Amino acid sequence: MLGQFRLEFGSEAVELCRNGQRMMAFVGLRGRVSRTVLAGTLWPEVSEEHARGSLRTTLWKLPRGEPPLIRCCGDDLVITATVRVDVHTLAETALSLIQECDPPLNGGPTLAMLSGEDLLPGWDEDWVLLERERLRQLRLHALDALAETLTRQGRPALALEAAWASVRSEPLRESAHRAAVSAHLAEGNLAEAVRHYHAFRRLLHEELGVEPSPAFARMLRLRAGTDDARITRG
Repeated sequence: MLGQFRLEFGSEAVELCRNGQRMMAFVGLRGRVSRTVLAGTLWPEVSEEHARGSLRTTLWKLPRGEPPLIRCCGDDLVITATVRVDVHTLAETALSLIQECDPPLNGGPTLAMLSGEDLLPGWDEDWVLLERERLRQLRLHALDALAETLTRQGRPALALEAAWASVRSEPLRESAHRAAVSAHLAEGNLAEAVRHYHAFRRLLHEELGVEPSPAFARMLRLRAGTDDARITRG
């Protein structure tokens, strides 16, 4: 679901109708959902009876197989355990980075996953927009954490790539700029670190009329070992 919706069996694409895609996407994201919630979410503008009828029709049109794509458990619908959902893989990787449970050994592939495509671009239903924003925030935090981890591992070039991926997604987010400055300092590039700080400072002033946090300037002073004037001069 990152990028256009795709359902694959092995190396072959499985075609679904639009409602089938919507149902697979919703149940795939939730894992388990009641029929009432699913019908009311996918068909909110019709009566409950009509929505449940549309749900039954959509379920009937799903490709047949063992195990089925979606299992019926009483009034709940459950995505089968054999269906792998890329969103869950992304979320697990991001949370692992944020919690520092498993420092990445392959910075490049991890970075590619975190800076990849959005959830279901072009879909504008409320439940998609909410989940897309959740994933966006999760990715941003994970990119910041990845940049800091790579800096600690002595891999500042990849750390900068992670920091810039976060900056491109949200240019006014201070934590991403702090990660970039940390990577510059790890390479001993004080001039680059100070230049980046001042560029961010100007951006904040132009867009929001505010200054970077005192903690940012203090971090730069402490890690660079330079004086206040060098940092705070505009």
